[in-house]
Amino acid sequence: QPILMESGGDSVQTGGSLRLTCAATRSHVSRYCMAWFRQVPGQEREGVAAMNSAGTIYYADSVKGRFTISRDNAKNTIYLQMNGLKSEDTALYFCAADSTCARWQQGHFTTWGQGTQVTVSI
Repeated sequence: QPILMESGGDSVQTGGSLRLTCAATRSHVSRYCMAWFRQVPGQEREGVAAMNSAGTIYYADSVKGRFTISRDNAKNTIYLQMNGLKSEDTALYFCAADSTCARWQQGHFTTWGQGTQVTVSI
């Protein structure tokens, strides 16, 4: 299983953009379903986007058209480009890996990063 490290979280204003990075070590991201989740204290964790080993991409309805997940095989890294940020996007964002993207939004992933905080202010 890979070791995952997120970065790129920051505080931005509504309408702004951020790019989150998930760098993997020990195993290659192209072998896994890689996903981004987010969580607000007191709320359930929410699946944001996922990409399987074949490159098929999935998005939560709440971020379609605003967020883009991508993979750089040479850098063994996953990205989440977030545009048109809204206050409701404020959360701790996690990168995760698993063998399959089946039912990815249920969040049953075997490997998780530590998270990176995104705060969107009005």
